[in-house]
Amino acid sequence: MPRPEHGIETRGQDVLRWMWARARQRLPRPPQAPLHGVVPDLEFVHANREHPAFTWIGHSSALLQVGGANVLFDPVFSRTASPFRYIGPRRHQPPGLGIEELPTIDAVLLTHNHYDHLDRPSMRAVARQAGGAPRYIVPRGTELWFARNLPRVRGVLPHIEALDWHGHTVLSDFGVAVHFEPVQHWSNRTGFDRNRSLWGSYAIVHPRFRFWFSGDLGYSSAPRTIGERHGPFDAAAIAIGAYEPRWFMAPQHVNPDEAVQVMLDVGAAQAIGVHWGTFALTDEPLDQPPKDLAAALDQRRIAPERFRVLRHGETVRF
Repeated sequence: MPRPEHGIETRGQDVLRWMWARARQRLPRPPQAPLHGVVPDLEFVHANREHPAFTWIGHSSALLQVGGANVLFDPVFSRTASPFRYIGPRRHQPPGLGIEELPTIDAVLLTHNHYDHLDRPSMRAVARQAGGAPRYIVPRGTELWFARNLPRVRGVLPHIEALDWHGHTVLSDFGVAVHFEPVQHWSNRTGFDRNRSLWGSYAIVHPRFRFWFSGDLGYSSAPRTIGERHGPFDAAAIAIGAYEPRWFMAPQHVNPDEAVQVMLDVGAAQAIGVHWGTFALTDEPLDQPPKDLAAALDQRRIAPERFRVLRHGETVRF
């Protein structure tokens, strides 16, 4: 099994094999009607500076509220997960919260530089929020991208802080520590910079609440190590989508059964599934991950309430 810090090496012939198989299988098209989201509880989200809470915006975009801080993960609000406006994987579900509906963001955390996680228009829009630009906490190797692409706010570039694996920083106004930890995945932005920037997960540690955001990951020993270093966690957001076909996706994306094991490995009291239902990136239908997750929980005799699936825009309070 590859070590998390080695990165995944995908051969071009494997990509072609996958694309050819997809064309021959005539896979079902993504649903034309959006999945059923919810009306977001904007009154709570904007007023909340006390209770730990998690709001799923869609895919890997999410808002964590802890210790009075508003922390935004991997904000992507664009129509496509690509460098082009009309080409590439397109959004099949509108964001659960629009950019204009977000509370004032204190910190933006990026897990890695793939286009379904790092979106230039979204990052720039958040920087222009009315309350002033947030702090950007990013993997080492992506800081130059941010310096080149973020707008200057009142003539000043937003604060950008790059973390190495096992590095950490503190949101000092809120008593929240942010730890960046490796998981098994990879990075690539241009086709010529493979694994030249880091990728990873975040452990968010507050005196009264501990949270882990998995980012994209294949199954490895990394979550167990993270749990030993920073756990146990009160809650975790764990990727559950983009996992078929397994011969190609297994090293880089866990399936729902593996996601349940990740929850157990990292020592999370409960989990929330992310990275599904928004962009059709792989072969499984957009609405398949919750079904496979329910089957995995049932097989392991784990209560479904322990690993929840939210609807776009839904908030869970801890």
